[in-house]
Amino acid sequence: MRCPFCAHDDSQVKDSRPTEDNTAIRRRRQCEGCGARFTTFERVQLRDVFVLKSGGPDGEQRRQPFDRSKIEQSVALACRKRDIDQERIDQLVSGIQRQVETAGESEIPASRIGEMVMDGLRQLDSVAYIRFASVYRDFSEAKDFQEFASTVRDVGGE
Repeated sequence: MRCPFCAHDDSQVKDSRPTEDNTAIRRRRQCEGCGARFTTFERVQLRDVFVLKSGGPDGEQRRQPFDRSKIEQSVALACRKRDIDQERIDQLVSGIQRQVETAGESEIPASRIGEMVMDGLRQLDSVAYIRFASVYRDFSEAKDFQEFASTVRDVGGE
């Protein structure tokens, strides 16, 4: 494994253990070049899945490899400064990844992944749900928030 600090090609595994939800192996590594320590995660990948993204200048779709970290970043941003256990966030992201990989399709529209995230956040936390929706649905005015929030009031983990 290449060191993220000095780019040395070799590192030594110091500790391995399963994550809380048993969907990955967490490994603590030490670079043999600079001695820095870092963490890696090993996950099962059932198949190569590509995400179909639209909205190019000429309206055509682009294919990108599915990247779990993009979902993690989006969900983390929506949940920022909310009292939500990291374990619940990880379970949400793992559940979405599992749905994508077990759907039996080699390509999935980005909009379907966005809806999966919306459904998960709706059940997790109503504020995080509205935050994600504001970006995903491209709210441009305060009334957009108000209209959307009025449909969410009795939903969520609150």
